[in-house]
Amino acid sequence: MKYGYGLALFFFLSFFAQGQSVKLLQMGKAASFRGLSVVTNNNIWVSGSQGTVGLSKDGGRQWKWMTVAGFEKTDFRDIEAFNDSTAIIMGIGEPAYILRTTNAGESWDIVYENKTKGMFLDALDFYDDAHGIVVGDPINGKFFMATTLDAGKTWQEMDEATRPLADSGEACFASSGTNIKMISPSDYVLITGGLSASLITPHNKMSLPLLKGKESTGANSIAVYKKNYLIAGGDFNQRDASKGNFLRCKNKGKYVETALVPPTGYRSCIAHINKKKWITCGLNGVDISNSNGLRFYRISNDGFHVVQKAKKGNAVYLAGGNGRIGLFIP
Repeated sequence: MKYGYGLALFFFLSFFAQGQSVKLLQMGKAASFRGLSVVTNNNIWVSGSQGTVGLSKDGGRQWKWMTVAGFEKTDFRDIEAFNDSTAIIMGIGEPAYILRTTNAGESWDIVYENKTKGMFLDALDFYDDAHGIVVGDPINGKFFMATTLDAGKTWQEMDEATRPLADSGEACFASSGTNIKMISPSDYVLITGGLSASLITPHNKMSLPLLKGKESTGANSIAVYKKNYLIAGGDFNQRDASKGNFLRCKNKGKYVETALVPPTGYRSCIAHINKKKWITCGLNGVDISNSNGLRFYRISNDGFHVVQKAKKGNAVYLAGGNGRIGLFIP
């Protein structure tokens, strides 16, 4: 009886998941997109390789494509938009840059530049329209961090004494701009990978039971909903491997557990949709959980790097390689 009930439940949930899908809106561009910021259901920004930035004001039907002058070879791995005219983009390095536009990308101002050898920025995040943070790979054994209090107009490098320590071979992945989340104007949570995989806050660091031990392994993305942290990753060189690719952290990381049915491969990004529903994407497809991360089910075989829900709305968009942009259909 238990076996029959479990099998019936599996087929029911699988059938339920099949009603959800991803609609391709755009593909075929040479650029690979890892930066995605969805302001409203209709206002979408993407950023990526070859200095490329895209802006749609109608839900992805039409796009304004830009190559940022003077940055034609820069990989803009993350973007944070405030509306349909103001946005910030992050160029990874070397040198590392943060640029800002207030005229929908017609022009960009350099608001931060760092020519330090080895500088590599990984992700941006904002708590609100004023307070933001950027994280980079370790310099002198500590993760680089800088903050802004004025919507990215100016940036202040965090004092080295307050930056978190990095283990040997530990770094961050600039895979989707989602390895750091601001919890308050003065608090953050950061996840790492490489030879180690950790969950880091300003006052604590804990090891994560994820796949680790190689430069390609570890935590890639963290999404936060109330006191729940969901973390996705794995090994980007083994796109179909589901071992050690996902964790659920309850009560701000005090309780850590795996999923009964994990995502179906390496995952570079995870996002909260509503209530118990989460979405995660990677090189081999997209998975949905309707059970607060307990079970995941594949809904698309199209690969994406990043997924985000609208800050002011309920639309969920995805972006990835080969100029691919998608819309989640619930």
